[in-house]
Amino acid sequence: MATQINGSILRAFDILKLFDGGRTELSAAVVTKALGINGVTAHRLLRSLEEAGALVASTRGVYRLGYTLVDLGTRAQNDSHLARVMQPTLDALTRHFDEASMAMVFEANALTCIAKAVSSRPLYVDIRVGSRLEAYCTAHGKVWLAEISADRLERYLSDIERRAFSARTLVERTDILADLAGVRAVGYALNVGEREADVNAVAVPVKTRSGTIVSSISLFGPSSRLTRETLLAAVPQLQAAAAALERELYGDVVKATRREAAGSHDASTTRR
Repeated sequence: MATQINGSILRAFDILKLFDGGRTELSAAVVTKALGINGVTAHRLLRSLEEAGALVASTRGVYRLGYTLVDLGTRAQNDSHLARVMQPTLDALTRHFDEASMAMVFEANALTCIAKAVSSRPLYVDIRVGSRLEAYCTAHGKVWLAEISADRLERYLSDIERRAFSARTLVERTDILADLAGVRAVGYALNVGEREADVNAVAVPVKTRSGTIVSSISLFGPSSRLTRETLLAAVPQLQAAAAALERELYGDVVKATRREAAGSHDASTTRR
């Protein structure tokens, strides 16, 4: 069976992936050496990417990334798109734990809920999609603040009012920074009654392949059920769900299914 994969498109993306490690410009000579293709093919691919707006010629024969990619990236990160991708995972987490789960993004110094799943229990904690929460005293917020640059974190802490929502809310800069250092070390964040005295939560990040956080997911509920120990026990499954979401964002699940289907077809053809 003839392959349906276009090699030129894959090569074009191989070129785009060369912009890493501080590299800001490419030439046909660099592409030829890095990818092991001839100069004519490298030049043709670079010119095609320039025509599409993915690259811009900074000088003759030298290219930088074009802002078409920024536009496409913004569309890919659209909250409604992320919500659609994440909803089945949240539904599965809530079915398994019978506690609420949600996905959030960080923007304009606050968190926004983009998707949620609620428990079937008579007593459960809920939050509306679109609701905004503080970052410094929530599990989601800690995950995000642990990932942003030191400069941006300093600006955030200077810009916001650090209000004590409960007796456990950390408001001092040194305490918050120490807490975030712990989050950074373990890769997840806990909120044990810090924003609402009787609500606990645990959150983990969802990242791109380059390590940029694009969202976070959590399990949350009444402190009477979700104790600190219960939250910690849920971390491995949350992290597994986040890893699955990261593969889903890149279509890896679909790709694997297609490869398996192709393998089955080839085996069937060989038997015949």
